[in-house]
Amino acid sequence: MIRTVWPYLAVMLLCAGVFPALERRFGWKLFTLLPPIVWTYLSVTALAVAGLWLVDGEIAQAQSMLVSRLVPALVFLLMIHCDLRAIWALGPRVLGVFFCTTISLFVAFVATFLLYRTWLPADAWQPLSALSGSWVGGTANMIAVKQAIGMPDSLLAMSLLTDALCYSMWFAVLFSIARLAPAFNRWTRARSSADLVVAETRTTAPPTPDSVLVWLGLALAAASASAWAAGYLPTSSMLSASTWTILLATAAGLVAAHTPLARYPGAGALSSALLAAVVAVLASQSNFKGFADAPLYLLCGVTILALHAVLLALAARVFRFDLYLCGIASLAHVGGVAATPILAASYARALVPVGILLALLGYILGTGVGLVVASVLSALAVR
Repeated sequence: MIRTVWPYLAVMLLCAGVFPALERRFGWKLFTLLPPIVWTYLSVTALAVAGLWLVDGEIAQAQSMLVSRLVPALVFLLMIHCDLRAIWALGPRVLGVFFCTTISLFVAFVATFLLYRTWLPADAWQPLSALSGSWVGGTANMIAVKQAIGMPDSLLAMSLLTDALCYSMWFAVLFSIARLAPAFNRWTRARSSADLVVAETRTTAPPTPDSVLVWLGLALAAASASAWAAGYLPTSSMLSASTWTILLATAAGLVAAHTPLARYPGAGALSSALLAAVVAVLASQSNFKGFADAPLYLLCGVTILALHAVLLALAARVFRFDLYLCGIASLAHVGGVAATPILAASYARALVPVGILLALLGYILGTGVGLVVASVLSALAVR
């Protein structure tokens, strides 16, 4: 049994790195069902249940410190390539699709919670709120919302599994409906966006060891400064010091994104590594308690996506959005920056930059939307 911090950290880092490495090296089919980050969570949870380490004072203190500092550092890094000027240049039509998608998901989360509230556990609003952060931004937003609302680590599995399984299903659906574009566009009286021209997003050079260290130092400094500043800001039931820390780190990253620093390589690679490490640390504090509720959460996920699809289709009819933009905006929310360009390329290669920019906009707004959903669901949860 592990009783000290360093062997514990070694196991966390190994679990965080081995599954992405296996996917990159072998491309096994199991990673199409559940992404590496979910396998990391499940494997670390299994090791925790098996009692590989003892969560006593030393390890518990390390877990708390790592999460409180790494989550805002991660959020800061994710903002580095979010160029607000490029997003604004997309124009009102594209941004309109994006915000209609956001609103449709918000309404779908609230309606689904009301529909299943009788059967859901009393604390179900928390994993659903964290899921809403992911379904506007990404997994990092999910974790940021989790920390901000004080959600127990044991509930994170419900958010992660619902996210992974429902996203996989939705990805396949959006791919398969491409052939319906002409009929959908006639119904909405919209012109196809296949000829939309958008400047490619900037790229950076490959990361180097020194650039990764520089970004790590900057991210930790931003996290520390945000935590320090948060201590001077007013708090409430939904705006805790942790919430302020994450919001300040987001703002710091957006400021840095509009400076020459954004062209310095290494931020993307480091943020991917930190995300896997944070998920591993969170999983090390949890167990399989509550997994019996997983089917109900999956039902909630499917219902949310179905309501979202109906509402977005109605918005497309009113505002004359075409199917390609609706599909890309939807996956930019639910799937994030990794999957959206693939779908966009299958529709029309000219839409790839659109998909990337909309997914980045989701990263910016995901935590904030998740906190709004949490505020509404927590109020509705009071019976």
